[in-house]
Order: sequence, then C-alpha cells, then structure tokens
Amino acid sequence: MKFSYSTFAKGAGMGAADAVPGVSGGTIAIVTAIYEDLIHTIKQFGPGAIIVWRRDGWRALAAYLNLSFLLPLVAGILVSLVSVAHLVTWLLDTQVILLNAFFFGLVLASVFVVRNRLDSWQWRHIPALLAGVVLAQWLPALMPSVAMLGTPSLVMAAAGAIAISAMLLPGVSGSFLLLTMGLYGTVMEGIKGGDLALLVPFGLGCLLGVLCFSRILSWLLVRYHSATLQLLIGFILGSLPALWPWRELLSYQLGPDKQMIPLEYRYLLPHDYAVLTGESAQVYPALALMLVGLILVLAIGRYAESPGHSHKEDDSHA
Repeated sequence: MKFSYSTFAKGAGMGAADAVPGVSGGTIAIVTAIYEDLIHTIKQFGPGAIIVWRRDGWRALAAYLNLSFLLPLVAGILVSLVSVAHLVTWLLDTQVILLNAFFFGLVLASVFVVRNRLDSWQWRHIPALLAGVVLAQWLPALMPSVAMLGTPSLVMAAAGAIAISAMLLPGVSGSFLLLTMGLYGTVMEGIKGGDLALLVPFGLGCLLGVLCFSRILSWLLVRYHSATLQLLIGFILGSLPALWPWRELLSYQLGPDKQMIPLEYRYLLPHDYAVLTGESAQVYPALALMLVGLILVLAIGRYAESPGHSHKEDDSHA
C-alpha cells in the first residue's frame, strides 16, 4: 500500500481548517475533490467490514475500507491539528482580522467550486439551498444547551459527536460549534496538553458521530446528489457571517469554564469598525488576504478537477 503525500497534504489542510472557529474541514475536502470519497469511505466502517475480513482476509479488508486513501488523510489531519493548534490560538489572539479575512475569501470561493460540480441545477433545489443557509445560522444557537447534559464525560462525548459531524459538513465549523458550547478552549488545551481524561470521551463521541453521520450523508449523495450539493452550498453561504473580519460583539454568555460564548454580532464596514473600536481596520492587508484565499481555492479546485490529477488520484486509491 503506497503512502499518498498528496492525500496527506489534503488532510493537513482539513486539520488546519478545523482548528479555526468558523471554518470546516469539509470545505477543504470539497475544494480538493475528495469529499464524496471521504464520506463513502467512512461509511464502510461497520459490520460489513468484519464480514469481508473473515471471508477474504486483511488485504481485502484494506481495499474495502480504502485505507490507501484514509490513512494518509487521517495522518495529515492529526499532524495538522496538533501542530496548528498552537499557531491558531496565537493568531486568534493577535491577528484575528487578518485570519478571518483569509478564510472568508477561502470559504466564499468554495461556493463557486461546489457549484461547478453540480450535475445539474433545477429550481426545485432552492429549498435545499435555503435550508442549508438557515441550519448553518440556527445550529450555533442550540449549542450552549449541550453544557447542561450532565456529567463532564457525557458533555465531552456529545461535543465530540457534534463537532466531528460538523467537520463532515462544508460550511459548518466544528470548532465554531465548540466555541458556542463554551468548550473550544478546553478542547484545544486538552489536545495541546494530551489530557486523556478529556480526550477519551471526546474521541469516543467523535467516533460515534462520524460513523452515524457519514451513513446519512452517503445515502443522500447517492440518491439526491444535486440537491445534497445545494444543501452543502447553503451551509457554506450560511457560515460566511461568522468569518466577516469587521464585526462588533453585541451579546455573549459565559460557559462552564468561564469562556466567553458569542451570541450576537453586528457586522460593520471597515471604516465603522475603526471608528467604533479605535483600532486599525487593516483594510488593505485584509482585502489582500481575502483575495489570496479566493484565488488559492479557485486554483486548487481547478487543479483537482483536471483529468490528469483525477487519474492520478484514482491510481493512488487502487
């Protein structure tokens, strides 16, 4: 089984995106043209895998689970999450406008990338698009109630299941949902410090969430492909306000660990932001980084769709 450094790099991109509140690893998976492979591969984990192993052995199991694709992808995600956790927490403290500007351009461009992959566009798909926008806005408002589930272990397991499911949805950020639960800082510090008492229930929740949710998504992609992609575009569009660089926090609440949970923002023009806060709006570097994010995603999307690249990736999965 050959190790795919290309797939590892895509996993690293997903991990980096998932470390940033407001950005989803699923968005990176769509941009790099591995989203449907990822969903269908995860869905293979279950009783069917045991049957294949007992009947045909380890080599057949590896092929059935598409491990030549999944292992380098997961390795990239894990390496990036652990290494980027330090960088992201620093950037969120010191360069939040520039960080948000870059990812705003990146996520906006991903709408056009997904739109190009639609089999067809029909008016009847508009409800799916609108549903995605509404759900992306509505989900964060539900997250603070997770902290009231009971024991810390149960809370962490539920948080893991929700965050990993969000990771599979482009436009819905697992990190942002953790932030609205009041658990983002706790989880990031747990990852950096290797806190097993926190990471074990969180990891088990992630495992349960990814196994269940991948089956739902796989079923939707097989039976309602175009409508599901419209839904995903809606999720991406609905996530854009969370990344707008110039905004004012209007209301918040404190989570169990005294972390601030944002509830409502007012979105501003750069000049109004500078007047209101007395700080530089960093307009030109922010706009430049937006443009960099947009161009980067469009270039990656075009490369991922090129026949030569697709052929190469198919060979690596064989």
